[in-house]
Amino acid sequence: MPDDRTITFSIAEDHSRVIKENLTKVYDALTEKGYNPINQIVGYILSEDPTYITTHGGARSTIRRIDRDELLQELLRSFLNG
Repeated sequence: MPDDRTITFSIAEDHSRVIKENLTKVYDALTEKGYNPINQIVGYILSEDPTYITTHGGARSTIRRIDRDELLQELLRSFLNG
């Protein structure tokens, strides 16, 4: 018997998950290196200068894969919904 259920897929939810995973990876790398991750990430967001983010664990290249506007939107959304 065929299955008539429709599986839904949300690109927005998947994208949010990817941003969260990447930001968590960056946060963890900054913590491992002894930096204050909140201060460093805020510095990066305000200036878009990647040198605020360590290269440890590929964190700098990871954060550069996230569009800064999308990152800010996701952070604001999470703050207001959380």
